[in-house]
Amino acid sequence: MKKNLYKYLAANAYPGRGICLGLSPDGRTAMVGYWIMGRSQNSRNRVFEPVPERAGIRTVAADPAKLEDPHLIIYNPVLTLRDTTIVTNGDQTDTIYGYIENHLFPGYGFEAALATRCFEDDAPNYTPRISGVVDMRFGGYKLNIIKSADGDPACALHQTFDYPQPLAGMGHLLTTYRHDGAPIPSFAGEPIAVAIDTGDAHAFADRLWAALNEQNKVSLFVRAITLGSANYEDVLINKYEKV
Repeated sequence: MKKNLYKYLAANAYPGRGICLGLSPDGRTAMVGYWIMGRSQNSRNRVFEPVPERAGIRTVAADPAKLEDPHLIIYNPVLTLRDTTIVTNGDQTDTIYGYIENHLFPGYGFEAALATRCFEDDAPNYTPRISGVVDMRFGGYKLNIIKSADGDPACALHQTFDYPQPLAGMGHLLTTYRHDGAPIPSFAGEPIAVAIDTGDAHAFADRLWAALNEQNKVSLFVRAITLGSANYEDVLINKYEKV
């Protein structure tokens, strides 16, 4: 059963970073949503900005003077390579980009790239790496999570979920965490099936932004891809202004 995406997020003060992929109600537009959240000053001291030469975005410090540690918080969340949009919560975006660029089959490149990576080295949370790719021609997508086994760093679990023929009006949500905590519990189970209620980038962005916890949300990216064409529209929302 599909959940209401906005109600689900509004009821969770800290799902962490999240990826939502799916199709518009008419099946003509692939929707991409990615957001970052933060509890510390260092995590909140970020904004998204465009990377036009790679048709994506990067995180940068809102105030460089307050940047304490760029490790794990400064990266390219979204890059585009030919007919593929890549979206992740870390520098594995570049790993995936490189593998797809050098492999004949993009799907293989996605999984092969992530096989070389592990969850984040931020004990005791061991934050999962979450990643997705979207076929900009037909709307099929994949999601992947790399997480520790019940919080034990001795074992990494790699799980890929493939949606080659997604349904109109449906999407799937993957977040780094289940909810707030100490340590923060990793996401568990399959990506959550959610209803996608619009193919408009600005409407989707506004509804997602409003649903995210006011105290913890930091930045949001939305892309609406017109399938079968080279056209897409991006929307960026940043809570903090760049100094």
